[in-house]
Amino acid sequence: MKAFVVDKYKRQGPLRLADMPDPEIGANDVLVRIEATAINLLDSKVRDGEFKLFLPYRPPFALGHDLAGTVLRVGTNVRQFKAGDEVFARPRDHRVGTFAEMIAVDAADLALKPKSLTMEQAASIPLVGLTVWQALVEVGKVKPGQKVFIQAGSGGVGTFAIQLAKHLGATVATTTSAANAELVKSLGADVVIDYRTEDFEQLLSGYDLVLNSQDAKTLEKSVNVLRPGGKLISISGPPDVPFAKSLRLNLFLRFVMRMLSRGILKKAKSRGVDYSFLFMRAEGQQLAEIAKLIDAGLIRPVVDKVFPFAQAPDALAYVETGRAKGKVVIAVSR
Repeated sequence: MKAFVVDKYKRQGPLRLADMPDPEIGANDVLVRIEATAINLLDSKVRDGEFKLFLPYRPPFALGHDLAGTVLRVGTNVRQFKAGDEVFARPRDHRVGTFAEMIAVDAADLALKPKSLTMEQAASIPLVGLTVWQALVEVGKVKPGQKVFIQAGSGGVGTFAIQLAKHLGATVATTTSAANAELVKSLGADVVIDYRTEDFEQLLSGYDLVLNSQDAKTLEKSVNVLRPGGKLISISGPPDVPFAKSLRLNLFLRFVMRMLSRGILKKAKSRGVDYSFLFMRAEGQQLAEIAKLIDAGLIRPVVDKVFPFAQAPDALAYVETGRAKGKVVIAVSR
């Protein structure tokens, strides 16, 4: 099969189109022909080697964390899927590689594709959808009437998070540029802050939850908009000790993460705020719940551009500019 691979960890290193062996499937696996995949900043970070201490891959390896496609074959223990099913997924860590024509995925990571979406639209959902679900539903436990601040509302995570937070009954504030204000309003944002001319720290207060996806300075400012007892959930770091324990990392790496998160934990404690780092996990059952919301018309995908498979490196470069509205998708079948 054809796949775009990383030959060595390198900042902004090239992707190479390569012939790779067809995947082999185990008893609990599903072989999927990939029709579409999506770009995430996580792909850049994996390629650059930012996660290789705790999430190592042996080059050459294929990038890619999202897929929508068609089941070709299932393992002997798989009962919930069959050949011909249209599915979508974020494969689990150490088994990613969706910039490719095929992939073997653990059946527990898969869900049936929302019927109302095209393959390209469906491919835009898994990673950001699971990230937001786990942040707002699982960790944040957002309730009707609460106030939620979503940073970077016009990005891939932001466009999904605004919609899910509104579905959960929250009042939603977000940051974006003036050019994207109407987009985030159309998704349900109640308070829209132009990050170029306004300071969210001066405009927001008493919030129940902040979903941080930005830099360390923004993270520290976010503490100040929360009420005592509020929750600060960061998907951009710093990682903390519970995260290290969840990966069963050694004592040295746990110490490193304790040091990395010490500053924000101290500030959060002084304000009576709970800080947690979220690194999303693959979860087919949650994707199935997300698919129900999509087919009910409660959440819609936001796709900026669709690139043909041959232009996967261009798609990654475009996402790295930070200008994308919603998600950038690769049509593998093109």
